[in-house]
Amino acid sequence: MKIYISADIEGVTGIANWDEANRTKPDYQQYSKQMTGEIKAACDGAINGGASDIYIKDAHGSGRNIIANDLPQNTHIIRGWSGHPFLMVQELDKSFDALIFIGYHSGGGSDANPMSHTMSSATYNYIKLNEKLASECLIHSYTAATVGVPVVFLSGDEGICKEAHNLNKNIHTVAVNTGIGNAVISMHPQLAIKKIKEGVASALREDINKYKLGLPKHFKIELSFKNHAKAFNISFYPGMKQISSTNVLFEADNYFEVLRMFMFSNLVGRSN
Repeated sequence: MKIYISADIEGVTGIANWDEANRTKPDYQQYSKQMTGEIKAACDGAINGGASDIYIKDAHGSGRNIIANDLPQNTHIIRGWSGHPFLMVQELDKSFDALIFIGYHSGGGSDANPMSHTMSSATYNYIKLNEKLASECLIHSYTAATVGVPVVFLSGDEGICKEAHNLNKNIHTVAVNTGIGNAVISMHPQLAIKKIKEGVASALREDINKYKLGLPKHFKIELSFKNHAKAFNISFYPGMKQISSTNVLFEADNYFEVLRMFMFSNLVGRSN
C-alpha cells in the first residue's frame, strides 16, 4: 500500500501563535518537533495498517520543517516548493492508495483557530469555493479526487475536523486543539501522537472505497485579498473578474484550471 501524507503546522497539538509557526522565532523549534512527532505517528499507524511506501509533503511555509531522521526509513520527503499547481499535495497521483492530512487547520474566515487562514495568511482575507468558505483541506481533497485518491484521515483543530466530516462522514479525524478567540485548548502532545497512530491504522484497515470523494461539476471561486492592488493585478488572469476593490471571481468546469489559478494568485500575492 502506497500512502501520501500532507503535513502543516498550524494544526499541530498546542500551537497558538504565529511565532510558533515561524522558523526564525525561538518558539518554533518546539512545534517543528511536535509536527515531526505527529507525522511519525501517522507513518507508524500507516505501516501498522499495511503501508509499505510513504511519501510526505512538508507543506508549511518554506517546506523545510520536518526532522527527517526521526521518521521511518520507508518514507520519502518532499521539501520546498516546485511550483506545481497541486501545491500542498505535489507529486500526488493515481499510484497512491490514500491521502492523510496532519496538522491541518481551519480556513480563512473561521474562528476555530487563532491562525485560521487559507493558502496565505498575508495575502487573503478568505477564499470561497461554490459560495462556501474554503480551507486547505477542501482545496486539496478536491485535488486528490481528480486523481482518484481518497482522503482517509485528518488531524488538526476541531473546526477542520468537523469540516472533514462534512466532506465525507467516513474520514477518521483527531481534533488536537479547540480554538477560543485568540487561544486554544489542547490535549496532551503525547496523547495526540497516540491517537493519530491508532486513527491512521484504523482508517487504512477499512474499505478504502468508502472514503472516495466526488467532484462538483462546476467551480466558482471568490478570492478576497487583504491588499486591493493584488486584486487588481490578478484581475488580468484569463477568466478572472473583479467584483469589488479587494475581491475577484473565477469560474471553471475543470478543477485543474482552478488549481492553476490558485498557483498564479499566490505568486501575485507574494510578489512584494
